[in-house]
Amino acid sequence: MSYTQYPDRLTKPMTPGQADLLRALSIEAYQPKQFADDLTADEAAMRIEALRREIALADSY
Repeated sequence: MSYTQYPDRLTKPMTPGQADLLRALSIEAYQPKQFADDLTADEAAMRIEALRREIALADSY
């Protein structure tokens, strides 16, 4: 498999919904540097999941 066959999977920008959610989660987790305007959809999804886990862990204490 070559990534050159599927360039949209690597460079598709994050959706407006992902941007809103990532911004809100990064503020809630006190990590505003986790948000960036130029993230791809995959990068945003990974950061959203990581922030959700971190928030859930903090809420469990």
